[in-house]
Amino acid sequence: MTRPSPFGHPFLLGFDEIEQALDRVSKAANDGYPPYNIERLPRTDQEPERLRITLAVAGFTRDQLDVMLEENQLVVRGRQVDERERQFLHRGIAARQFQRAFLLADGMEVLGADLSNGLLSIDLARPEPERVVRKIAIASRD
Repeated sequence: MTRPSPFGHPFLLGFDEIEQALDRVSKAANDGYPPYNIERLPRTDQEPERLRITLAVAGFTRDQLDVMLEENQLVVRGRQVDERERQFLHRGIAARQFQRAFLLADGMEVLGADLSNGLLSIDLARPEPERVVRKIAIASRD
């Protein structure tokens, strides 16, 4: 049985992309690895208000992580290679791969990424749109 779409109303036209984005987000929300935080950082004199995504990626090196912007999705991938020459007496930390995607609103910019102490931080900003005021001429049809 399929669930009716909230965008299926005949007065809501052209919302197909929003519906697809919501479907992608709901499917991706099931995977909890790696854990992450999203925080809002206030505006300073040097930087605009921004968002910071912080992922816990302990055990990954910078070379094993990829941060990509694919259209309006920020995709973070981690790939660890299982080192065969190491002999473990106990292995509680598995070499693991992951992919975590964040859907970005139009206009969002990725400012940069930083890896420190097992935490990958990615800063995002939405540029302030210029305020446009335009007078519209009114035509007269006499």
